[in-house]
Amino acid sequence: MTEVSILAGRLQQRAAEEAFDKIFIRDLVLDCHIGVYEEEKGVTQKVGFSIEAAVAPDIASRHDEIAEVPSYDNLVEAIHATLAEGHINLVETMAEHIAQHILEDKRIVWVKIRIDKLERGPAAVGVEIVRPRGIGRSRDL
Repeated sequence: MTEVSILAGRLQQRAAEEAFDKIFIRDLVLDCHIGVYEEEKGVTQKVGFSIEAAVAPDIASRHDEIAEVPSYDNLVEAIHATLAEGHINLVETMAEHIAQHILEDKRIVWVKIRIDKLERGPAAVGVEIVRPRGIGRSRDL
């Protein structure tokens, strides 16, 4: 793949991302049971969550009712549902599970999830994933 085709692909992705209304949460910090190392088991760590979800173009609040549109509360609920599953070893797995919860809502076209482990490394370490509807990974990770 040439640099030009890579750049073109990135521009197309950015244009596609901009074509949708979005809901988001940024910098939500929660205590989580996460980590693959022995010293991370049985304790919590502060983890930051930022999520952006694109809403299907035909979805709108026509009567000023929350039930008509996905809400940022739904994003927070997806995080809590994932955390309720218990200890998760990898931030990648945590991000995948959150994405799957969010994409259960058919009104969401794609989701971008960033997870920062705030107590590891020099500042923060983590992962960011983007998952469009219909393209995901097995829940049996």
